[in-house]
Amino acid sequence: MQCFIYKSLRKDELYLYLNKRDDFSILPEALLQNLGKLVFVMELQLDLQRKLAREDVSKVMSSLASKGFFVQMPPVLMPLSFPEKARQLH
Repeated sequence: MQCFIYKSLRKDELYLYLNKRDDFSILPEALLQNLGKLVFVMELQLDLQRKLAREDVSKVMSSLASKGFFVQMPPVLMPLSFPEKARQLH
């Protein structure tokens, strides 16, 4: 499955995968507004054997097939002190 990947200039490490290059018409207007300006990053051939750094390839392919797009959210960063505070709760 062919896909086209764009990065958001508004939100660091937020990526949009599309099944058609530059076809933003399939995106809900609210999502498009939240993404802000998008810049093309790369074209990628997906298959179930391919590994993606942060996403399950089958989940991405399923979303591309059903909705025509997939949004990869930025990673959730925990403060360095979080494990210490979590231990204090136990």
